[in-house]
Amino acid sequence: MYIKKECVAMLLAGGQGTRLYELTQNVAKPAVPYGGKYRIIDFPLSNCTNSGIDTVGVLTQYQPLVLNDYIGNGQPWDLDKLHGGVHVLSPYQRADGANWYEGTANAIYQNMNFIERYDPEYVVVLGGDHIYKMDYSKMLDFHKANNADCTIAVLDVPKEEASRFGIMICDGDGRVVDFVEKPKEPKSTLASMGIYVFTWSKLKKYMTENEEQANALKEQGLAYSKDFGKDIIPAMLKDEQRLFAYEFEGYWKDVGTLDSLWEANMDLIDPNVPLDLYDPDWKIYSRNPIAPPQYIGENAVIENSMISEGSVVDGKIDFSVIFSNVTVEPGATVEYSIVMPGSVIKAGAVVQYAIVGENCVIGENAVIGENPAQVEDKDKWGISVIGHNVTISEGTKVVAKERVGKSK
Repeated sequence: MYIKKECVAMLLAGGQGTRLYELTQNVAKPAVPYGGKYRIIDFPLSNCTNSGIDTVGVLTQYQPLVLNDYIGNGQPWDLDKLHGGVHVLSPYQRADGANWYEGTANAIYQNMNFIERYDPEYVVVLGGDHIYKMDYSKMLDFHKANNADCTIAVLDVPKEEASRFGIMICDGDGRVVDFVEKPKEPKSTLASMGIYVFTWSKLKKYMTENEEQANALKEQGLAYSKDFGKDIIPAMLKDEQRLFAYEFEGYWKDVGTLDSLWEANMDLIDPNVPLDLYDPDWKIYSRNPIAPPQYIGENAVIENSMISEGSVVDGKIDFSVIFSNVTVEPGATVEYSIVMPGSVIKAGAVVQYAIVGENCVIGENAVIGENPAQVEDKDKWGISVIGHNVTISEGTKVVAKERVGKSK
């Protein structure tokens, strides 16, 4: 017996994150560490909890082990409910065969049984790879007030960046009249955030129709897709369904690239960036490691940085994010960098403008990354990245923009 829910959230967390490759070889993108003590998926899960949505399906596919372990029973986000709660939903074999998720819409379609057992009026569809704080209940109220069939969260972006996004063209009432995926010459700057509120009866109808049409094309050997941006939204617009844009104001970061992940972490220690992790009214919850308090040694010099529990610091740290159980030995320097859980920066090593993955060892006197002020050709500068579980030998130099996925 399942209790009816007004709204169910479906969180798409199966992405491979190819542009984060050194950090996602064995980890799904939503499970990548962020901000000293979090993983990316903590943000949409915490948003659900804070918005009063207590039934969440997390759709996993690529390298789900770490993500599944991390979510567990949902207790850190108060989603360990008897009726509802968080459920990890992976592709499965049915009587008519088995398929991987073939797109964002197909992932939801394959889990319609999960949604149906709660008989919701509305379904919120979320991505698992963005950093932001958002009250979905306000977006749901907006959806109801406009008697909408679909409401799409949008962000007003600079015109020069608009061609990277799906762009909404709206009338004076905020109703969507056109949608163009990554236009060369954008007619608007309202970019889709990949966050949707659907009236469930309408979403079910259009997903089913898309599935039938796509499968017919598939049988003929023709190109097909099962995607919200490419298929569901255009089909609803064509049928003149009521689609509205809900304009979001606040911090939002797509961390789909190594550069953007580094920038999003650096934003946390920039007082001018409006992402407040210390707001008691909108907490970001996480599954925290069992670790002692951080230890700051007599040689430590720390400025404008975040240091998590279990870390032992006896070197110099400036404008950096240090995760749990990290060791920075005497004489080591970490500047403008991210050091993920369990890594060791040996004596005399220098880490600057870099990301160091989990459980790495940076050998004595090794140099990771370069200061942009010391690079003459700015096109050759970029952050350096050390993947998870990598050991960098004593005295080794890793230059700007270099990506290291294996020990050297």
